Amino acid sequence: MSAPLSRNRLYLISAGIMISLFLASMEGTVVATAMPSIVAQLGGLSMYSWVFAIFMLTTTTTIPLYGKFSDLYGRKSVFVVSLGLFMIGSLLCGSASSMQQLVIFRGLQGLGAGGVIPLAYTIVGEIFPIKQRARMQGLFSSVWGISSVIGPLIGGFLVDQVSWSWVFYINLPLGLLALALVWFAWRDAPRNPADRVAVDGAGALLLMAGVLALLLGLNELGRPLGLWLIAASLAIFLVLYFVERRAVDPILPLRLFPNRVFVIAILGVFFSGWAAFGTISYVPLFVQAVLGTSATQAGITLAPMSLVWTLASIICGRILLRVGYRALILVGMTSLLAGALLMLTIGVQTTPVDIMLYTSLMGIGMGLTLPAFTIAIQAIVRREELGVATSSLEFGLNIGGTLGVSVMGAMLSARLAALLLRAGIDPAQVSLGALIDPLPGASAVAEGPLRLALSGAIVSMFVLAVIPALCGLVVALFIPPGNVTQVAEKYASRPASE
Repeated sequence: MSAPLSRNRLYLISAGIMISLFLASMEGTVVATAMPSIVAQLGGLSMYSWVFAIFMLTTTTTIPLYGKFSDLYGRKSVFVVSLGLFMIGSLLCGSASSMQQLVIFRGLQGLGAGGVIPLAYTIVGEIFPIKQRARMQGLFSSVWGISSVIGPLIGGFLVDQVSWSWVFYINLPLGLLALALVWFAWRDAPRNPADRVAVDGAGALLLMAGVLALLLGLNELGRPLGLWLIAASLAIFLVLYFVERRAVDPILPLRLFPNRVFVIAILGVFFSGWAAFGTISYVPLFVQAVLGTSATQAGITLAPMSLVWTLASIICGRILLRVGYRALILVGMTSLLAGALLMLTIGVQTTPVDIMLYTSLMGIGMGLTLPAFTIAIQAIVRREELGVATSSLEFGLNIGGTLGVSVMGAMLSARLAALLLRAGIDPAQVSLGALIDPLPGASAVAEGPLRLALSGAIVSMFVLAVIPALCGLVVALFIPPGNVTQVAEKYASRPASE
């Protein structure tokens, strides 16, 4: 525990952490809004999904490591390093001159975000006493809701009125402010060498390599290289399994997988993350390139989904003890599937309001299922397993989203090429610049075959959101009913050997 801090220092640290958490949590939605204009200017539609996937991959696989590094070297230094990496990545992303550069720099940005997010909550838990901690954690959790609502609007405004580069550059002044506040106000507690924990670096590297090989393989599916990469990923995951069995503190908690509720929860968030994040990433592309709106309008289209997601999470937290987690999970998964199915009906005559309605149903589904799954697994593990179980759920959600964005992107590229060839258009000669005018404040839509081909390709791609949403609902049917309090008492009374 760190030394007592004055009220002013607490305010300064809290402000710095909230700013940094806001930047990291906003990154997904603000970039989604800007991506159509970025691709129109830089080209590389086939790499569209990688801008999201690489960020989620590096963020997800480094989250557990940063927590352990902070135990070894102190919260302050590790937080500063992670926020610094995030800002350097943001600076490089804004100055990228090709999609290849942007993907690489987004990976660096994700390496920083992987430390900012967990350390924000860790520091709150360390500087506030237990009675204030719940209130402060709730306040910090609301940052996610706020950022998800205004992130698309900020992204759209910057793209239309300034430049897409400022979607990344805006992180620099705010990040420097957050860094200064934490640096000067935070006093790290001295570290006891006896409390040092083992860092599962081998597990983290193998996990990242395996997922990266899988993503590359899926992106090259249909070619011999793709099959070799998928085979390599399976081999890496096999090695990872044996490494994790021997690890003192493994990044993947294999001991929890025999538990039915834990496995169902991991699979449930994996499938729901695939469906929701995959859809979110491509809605702005459809709204701008097919419907012919501005980036600001594309941001507005995403805002209702983010808002109802937040509201549904709040409602879920209030009624979960009375209703039970199983009922909320089933209702949420049904809503997610309904929204995904409705996305298959969109076309060139669809209005942004229609898409707001369909994606809001998906937002309600995510808002109900994620808190319910979290409470369910927290009820069935012991206190000493709480952290690893919760982080595993977050990992499953992000990996599902990463694969969803990548696989859907690969299908979009393949389907668009096929439809263009059918219309007598050479895919190599097509640029999104023909559909979106990259100049700020302008939006031009090319009528005819190109627009119809992109519309058809995106709608076909959304089938890959329906399938995991359906799988998530089927998996959720097998979760046993139970009162959270009773389930928690039942598992708490089990001996440690079980």
